[in-house]
Amino acid sequence: QAQLVESGGGSVQTGDSLRLSCTTSGGTINGYVMAWFRQAPGKGREFVSAISRSGGNTNYADSAKGRFTVSRDNAKNTVYLQMNSLKPEDTANYYCAAGATLWTSTSETSYNYWGQGTQVTVSS
Repeated sequence: QAQLVESGGGSVQTGDSLRLSCTTSGGTINGYVMAWFRQAPGKGREFVSAISRSGGNTNYADSAKGRFTVSRDNAKNTVYLQMNSLKPEDTANYYCAAGATLWTSTSETSYNYWGQGTQVTVSS
């Protein structure tokens, strides 16, 4: 079973940018819709963005539209989340997920494989 590994989180100031990466250990992202979710302290996990198998289609939560960009490099077995204009409300643990699902899927239950998460903290 493939394991997903996220990286790129950190502590930044309001308005800064971060790029998260997600790759696999012992598997491949090819053939899977890839997604990013996040979970803030005391809250449930929420959908952030998803990208189709080819990378030709993307989907974003309203909170991410215009600021975040999801992309993938299947040759490198990696999916990215570029986050710009970060706000304190973006503070959360960010999870990468893979699923044999539709790129429009926003539910956690649609994704079969999950990483351990990478923490993003945005201070004002």
